[in-house]
Amino acid sequence: MSTRQPMALHTKMLIGFVVGLLGGLLVHWFIGSGTPWVQGLMTWITQPVGKVFLRLLFMLVIPLLFSALVVGIAEMGDIRSLGRVGWKTLAYTVVVSSIAVVIGIALVNLFKPGSGVDPDVAQQLLRDASDNAQKIVASGALQGSGIDLVLNIVPTNVIRAAADNDILAVMFFALMFGIGIVMTPSPLAKKTKEVIEGVFEISMTLIHLVIRFAPYAVACLVFNLAAVFGWELLGKLAGYVGVAVLAMAIHFFIIYSVSVRWFGGMSPIAFFRGSQEAIVMAFSTASSNATLPTALKVAEEDLKLPKRISRFVLTVGATANQNGTALFEGVTVLFLAQFFNIDLSVTQQGVVMLVCILGGIGTAGVPAGSLPVIAMICGMVGVPPEGIGLILGVDRFLDMCRTTLNVTGDLAAAVVVSNGIVETDEHAPIS
Repeated sequence: MSTRQPMALHTKMLIGFVVGLLGGLLVHWFIGSGTPWVQGLMTWITQPVGKVFLRLLFMLVIPLLFSALVVGIAEMGDIRSLGRVGWKTLAYTVVVSSIAVVIGIALVNLFKPGSGVDPDVAQQLLRDASDNAQKIVASGALQGSGIDLVLNIVPTNVIRAAADNDILAVMFFALMFGIGIVMTPSPLAKKTKEVIEGVFEISMTLIHLVIRFAPYAVACLVFNLAAVFGWELLGKLAGYVGVAVLAMAIHFFIIYSVSVRWFGGMSPIAFFRGSQEAIVMAFSTASSNATLPTALKVAEEDLKLPKRISRFVLTVGATANQNGTALFEGVTVLFLAQFFNIDLSVTQQGVVMLVCILGGIGTAGVPAGSLPVIAMICGMVGVPPEGIGLILGVDRFLDMCRTTLNVTGDLAAAVVVSNGIVETDEHAPIS
């Protein structure tokens, strides 16, 4: 009986990336993407495979984001019993995630890792973009500005907003719905929460099925890009990875150190030393959910945090406090905008930041959980979602980095929220 272990998904994705890249480069060097048989290959095989993958992702965006965001807010529990702990956790999550996204967007605007691509070549690729993605771009493109943009966040009809791919409006409704569940201590509200948790679990099951198709989609999407852009693609990709890692490092070492020292009353050295077991686990698994048991152990045994507080903050944080994911999504969307020579206005970048913050709350804490959100944000601001093929081959490494940021951020949040709270009775209400 064979004991051979199946190949890991991220290994398959890397192989797909390399195969697509090499195939595309060979076509670019020796044949040319305009050759009839290459055009036929792209029209009838590689583009349709990429289209199917993107359609599957878009199909699951609304149920996944809605259920994840509602559950993330609802996990705050009864406001009257949680008191300031729940609101302190929520405020910390929003503020630190905002800082993370600002750092990422600022560095992308500063270094411009995606700029410099020949506009004519980029337009050639855009002309070959999938019809489905173009429909999403058209329906999700930002309308209006200033006060109109703010007013449009509040939907008059959430069903119509979902049908029109108005993600901001849907996320606003999900936010309000989650708050409503928190503020309604009734059996029916509890059952409603359980139903939405079921929707989230089903959505995650389907996402896992779709992601299994990713290696083939990666090969096709990257082949199309490499055949058009050649070596220029590799340079842009290296710049993208460098900017993303730099932004994460700044947030990890500077923002978290400031948070635990000034607002948590703990030495940053002691914090990072005590958190190292969870940090290594997060980097290895690339999953906030898988690291949760280790993070709970670290918080109680190494950081000596109050059990009730750390359990609440870390459990909620595994889904809702994902600074690294929010930062990564912002960097990726702006990088792809630069790559395709799409100039995003300050207002559009502000909306990207807002959606990334909410996306950090509504993104599943599993490997590659942010891919549907990135594709959705691209569609909102007119960036071709096909561009995610660029980043899928290096996503595993960046996923490990951003998960490390997420888990460390959860522990930092637990330190900050615990500051000034003395644990007494294990079963006393949090106040």
